[in-house]
Amino acid sequence: MTSPAPAKMKIDFVSDVSCPWCVIGLKSLEEAMGRVAGQVQAELHFQPFELNPQMPAEGQEIVEHLSEKYGSTPEQLERNREMIRARGQELGFTFTVGARNRVYNTFDAHRLLHWAEEEGRQLALKQALFKAYFTDGENPGSHAVLARVAGEVGLDAARAAEILASGEYADAVREREQFYLQQGIHSVPAIIINDRHLISGGQPPEVFEQALRQIAAAA
Repeated sequence: MTSPAPAKMKIDFVSDVSCPWCVIGLKSLEEAMGRVAGQVQAELHFQPFELNPQMPAEGQEIVEHLSEKYGSTPEQLERNREMIRARGQELGFTFTVGARNRVYNTFDAHRLLHWAEEEGRQLALKQALFKAYFTDGENPGSHAVLARVAGEVGLDAARAAEILASGEYADAVREREQFYLQQGIHSVPAIIINDRHLISGGQPPEVFEQALRQIAAAA
């Protein structure tokens, strides 16, 4: 008796490379996908969302930014940072304390991710950009950092630098950003399965696993 073929799913992961909860959401989703590997065959696509589209190139000091944007006190920020660090550790990701002290513009990172999807290296680039920012404290808006990281995951670094120096993929990224905003996505991560089922936030692996199994069973 042969096993049934795994249910095919399209997963759109709407996120920003400067969003710590997006890291947690992705790590949890990846763990869940591993648990249902025999029953679900998922195709993962990263969709752009900018938390700070008006952020200038030089960025802004992170405590100042979060205090202005959310009205957070230093104590609240510290508690939130520790919660994120602990959740990351549980999922095998290192949020280096004190490594990231500025918030940057991420539009060019999204342009590079759009190109990486065409090259079949989008997941690898996304993971590497998360590490560059949250683990290593690098600037995800820097063209030098972006081109280098692209090269490290098997993309053509010279081609990456060429894209970054031009306006390539800018219109496509803006179009996708607008599409998800119009769909009512105003916070990330937002994980959309088969264009129908929405899971919001950095949920634990069990939440994603249950959703994947339920959707597969109903297919």
